[in-house]
Amino acid sequence: MAQDDANQKGPDLAQGVASAALAEGAILKGHVGDEAVILVRHSGGVSAVGAECTHYHGPLAEGLAVGDTIRCPWHHACFDLRSGEALAAPALSPLPCWQVEERDGRITVGARKKVPPPKTIGTPAEHFVIVGGGAAAFAAAEMMRRRGFAGAITMISNDDVAPVDRPNLSKDYLAGSAPDDWVPLRPDEWYAENKITLKLKTEATALDPAARTVTLGDGTTVSFDKLLLATGAEPVRLQIPGADLPHVHLLRSFDDSRAIVDKAKSATRAVVIGASFIGLEAAAALRARDIEVHVVAPDKRPLERVFGPELGDFVRALHEEHGVIFHLENGVTAIDGDKVTLKAGSPLPADLVVVGIGVRPRLALAEKAGLAVDRGVSVDEHLQTSAAGIYAAGDIARWPDPISGERIRVEHWVVAERQGQIAALNMLGQPAPFRAVPFFWSQHYDVPINYVGHAEKWDKIEIDGDVMQRDCLVRYRKDGRILAVASIYRDRDSLEADAEMELRAAMTTPQTG
Repeated sequence: MAQDDANQKGPDLAQGVASAALAEGAILKGHVGDEAVILVRHSGGVSAVGAECTHYHGPLAEGLAVGDTIRCPWHHACFDLRSGEALAAPALSPLPCWQVEERDGRITVGARKKVPPPKTIGTPAEHFVIVGGGAAAFAAAEMMRRRGFAGAITMISNDDVAPVDRPNLSKDYLAGSAPDDWVPLRPDEWYAENKITLKLKTEATALDPAARTVTLGDGTTVSFDKLLLATGAEPVRLQIPGADLPHVHLLRSFDDSRAIVDKAKSATRAVVIGASFIGLEAAAALRARDIEVHVVAPDKRPLERVFGPELGDFVRALHEEHGVIFHLENGVTAIDGDKVTLKAGSPLPADLVVVGIGVRPRLALAEKAGLAVDRGVSVDEHLQTSAAGIYAAGDIARWPDPISGERIRVEHWVVAERQGQIAALNMLGQPAPFRAVPFFWSQHYDVPINYVGHAEKWDKIEIDGDVMQRDCLVRYRKDGRILAVASIYRDRDSLEADAEMELRAAMTTPQTG
């Protein structure tokens, strides 16, 4: 083995390392054969698990050990160090684990552990229904089977394809750096193998909480014992002349992204309407394809409402550095076959238009069913709606947030997945309050921005580091409390902020009104 390879792999853990080399909470990267492994001392013992996050292969040696868990520095996935289970999304698959022995001042890693089958929960006669085909829906179904649910599971989705990795659709896939087979969360055969009935291109038109039935678009009904509403959100559509032209695209589904990719092969000039996360990520992806990109939005700064002025100015400068041209404090009044007309200024040539002006929660099914709705489906800390046995998760759910002390609704991928997981546990009779700290990441070219917490309003922004130098931690405070933290290349600090908020949430009783 070359010296550089040996240094990169770290010590051979099968040969052992000194116990003194591993302090409480410390992480040591090494290898067992050709497999990268990390050692972590926690709760008085030592665990050996795989060194890469099962989400996007983030380096867990650069992560954070909290109690009996290890957290990924990139997207904050959380794993159980004792079993390897992926406790919190975006990772869904477990880490491999190895036997560990500590004796006579030395730690030695042995054979890889076998994964025991889950204990059976429930009976084959039970039937859980999930309405939705996105992040929350898939994560719930996966958790039900992972934890050994013996009953039937039916997913009702109006999408054309099985659940996909939606963040990829505006990032790597749209930029052309991710193939089609990266996009599905699981291959099609996974659903049959796990005895999950997936009804695609199917609309749930009515929900009867008393009769425990869901009516489908073809008039048939499906009975359930418990149900999860995960209907998600739909893009806001432009209401201007030309909004329905074939070169004008929304970006929400796999088909939407594929249609933009197909058009981008011949396009030379694109206009992105809206400086949202989706809009700006699409702008970056189209610049990666060497397409001229103009962004039109009513905002004074992109993303200022979420990030504040300093990060907003940085995001604009970053995109301008890559050739994006902004038309801010402006709007589009009409779209023609080869141009868009602005409220102010000359028309912009465009053979591709991408609309990213926000989304709205799909609440019609819950409203018609008589569930409590308040700018979202109202749920308690266990994600149960006003109807017993019916739960809601993802973009539609408004829940009591113990950190802010308010009821909030968040349209983030990781939040939706984690809520799906927690809803599943509660449906299985394993009580689990939802107290996860909201998290999202946004990728702009080679710059990731991580955000933990939720701050709809703040009265003070504190910046540690230099935003323009791409090295910063930004804290959003209200009444002295930190509600959210954004960061650029401060992964460890972001994880620590997440852990601190999580501890605060665990010690707080959320309001329920």
